[in-house]
Amino acid sequence: MPEGHSVHRIARQFQRNFVGRRVTASSPQGRFETGAAELDGIRMLAAFAVGKQLFIEFEHDRWLRVHLGLYGAWDFAGKILSEAAFAAAQRRIKTRLDTLEDDAGENSPHSIGAPRLARIRMAEEEKLSVITGNFPADPVGAVRVRLLTTTAVADLRGPTACEVLDGAEVRAVMARLGPDPLVDDAEVGEERFATKVLKKPTPIGLLLMDQSVVSGIGNVYRAELLFRNRLNPKTPGKLIPEELVRELWKDWSRLLVVGVKLGQMMTMDDLDEDGYRAALVRRDSRHWVYHRTGLPCRICRTPIAMELAATRKLYWCPSCQE
Repeated sequence: MPEGHSVHRIARQFQRNFVGRRVTASSPQGRFETGAAELDGIRMLAAFAVGKQLFIEFEHDRWLRVHLGLYGAWDFAGKILSEAAFAAAQRRIKTRLDTLEDDAGENSPHSIGAPRLARIRMAEEEKLSVITGNFPADPVGAVRVRLLTTTAVADLRGPTACEVLDGAEVRAVMARLGPDPLVDDAEVGEERFATKVLKKPTPIGLLLMDQSVVSGIGNVYRAELLFRNRLNPKTPGKLIPEELVRELWKDWSRLLVVGVKLGQMMTMDDLDEDGYRAALVRRDSRHWVYHRTGLPCRICRTPIAMELAATRKLYWCPSCQE
């Protein structure tokens, strides 16, 4: 499932290429025809994320709310200006590489640095390619909603939630969400997070995944945050020292900023040049414990454990996080 950094990057894609323009909206799949009709022909005014939720504002108090869930993705194409291009260029400079491509295709060397015909798939990962052929191409597959301008198109596939709301309904949804470090004032967000966690008997490993407690954290960031702060995932929130709860919030704020900048969930700090290069190229080199079941802890060499917590896989070190 896309975590908070991915949805913030998707919002920025809309900000760069759609906001301020009139949009032709349709539902090629046919499941969103009524909603698309409400958005068709009007101007997009703003786009932003709160955690894993994307909110796109249109004229006439119309809003599109999207939650990608496990299988959703946005496909952008056209004369798009990709933020990923600039991040890729910065990484090439920092690591002194002529080209850089993630083994999962997250950072293609074909990324564009200026508007030209290109395609970018944005979900849990990002994949870019240059378009050949006419624009816009016909929709392929089950496209729930298509948003089209004269220069760019965005196709949404497989979301968990996709609905048109008015402003009051949007505010009601946002009121149910926990703080997001890129949306809330730092001190206000920290206070909201700490107040909720310190009242709960629920294990912290579950609290971090509760979007009403904190927005944007998913399975990867949950495991990594707990390890980085040496917290046993089974510890009840109310038994964690307040100072440590507040440090969790600050650490999440740091990791989210890095994730948005790089387009990757980079959770290892203070890497040397070779280590940083490896972490950019190989996902397995970016994390302390996530997806490392049975492998030795990078700190103490104890085998990393995995167990199910509310049906999601939780990775942790039984020694460092005892």
